Amino acid sequence: MRMTWGDFWSLIGTLEGKADREGCGRLADKLSRRSVPDIIGFAERHAEALHRLDQEKFGMLPVADLADRDGGPFPQSADHFLYARCAVVAAGREVWERVFFDVGAFAPYTSTRYDGEWLLYVVDEAYEKATGRAWERTTRYCFETFSNLDGWPHLRDRTA
Repeated sequence: MRMTWGDFWSLIGTLEGKADREGCGRLADKLSRRSVPDIIGFAERHAEALHRLDQEKFGMLPVADLADRDGGPFPQSADHFLYARCAVVAAGREVWERVFFDVGAFAPYTSTRYDGEWLLYVVDEAYEKATGRAWERTTRYCFETFSNLDGWPHLRDRTA
């Protein structure tokens, strides 16, 4: 893989800390001007970064700015947790690395104001701009919620 972690995080820096539509469009444009192997490499690094964050200790955090009708914690859905993980990646390498040692550093990214969904479409857009074809590849790591069985030990125990 030609895309190093340093290259990946440098490209993520294009987002200026947030995965909004505008920033993700800039990132897709920048990535589309790179080689197809670089686009593929970015997709692999992105999937791995999200996969590593797919852990129970993060996924079980409540949504930071929501409460249930009784005022109790509002749980993250599988999609919300994926978007929160995208928001952590968009925040950059320093934040991404910090959350592994401090679960509380992940908590603010569960807020509804940190919806990182747009980051999921960067590779598709960049690849299509670069090649004129739709992205139809899979990555080595699955980033869907609950795909990292090491991060969800009770799920791993059920599949054994």
